[in-house]
Amino acid sequence: MSIPISTFFVGLNGFIAFALSYIVVMERTRTRIWHGETEAALINQPNYLERPNKWAAFVENYTQKSLLTKADDGILQRKVRAYGNFTEYVPLGLLFIITLELMHSSPWMLGLIGSALTIGRVAHAWGLITTYGPSPSRAVGFFLTWFVYIVGAAACIYSSAIAILWGAS
Repeated sequence: MSIPISTFFVGLNGFIAFALSYIVVMERTRTRIWHGETEAALINQPNYLERPNKWAAFVENYTQKSLLTKADDGILQRKVRAYGNFTEYVPLGLLFIITLELMHSSPWMLGLIGSALTIGRVAHAWGLITTYGPSPSRAVGFFLTWFVYIVGAAACIYSSAIAILWGAS
């Protein structure tokens, strides 16, 4: 059985997850905060440059030449949370889409849920990365995600009930 709509949204959100992961890695490289999310976390980290191995020396040489480095200003924590929030909410949203497609729900419903999930999570990540505290993008993001959860859950329960009743008669 082919599920092209679900497959599309899984792939699209996979690329977004990769992009958010890349953003976190680049920020960790820029700030040199390898574990944790704040400058205070540096206190408990060993200084890998005291006696660098070849890999550490290469990374340090590369970043000194290619990236502007500075102390942590909270952006790393926001980028980590943007990725974390994405990975917390997207799997269930995609599961709604996959399940509903397997239950032969209408393509417009799948497209609506998939688009709302994707737009909502991108908006939320953008708002979280670019703004400290509340922002319109974050609000749009979580409201669209809640929309996906409510509509997706209701549609799954409805589809299940119809399948049970149809199969029972």
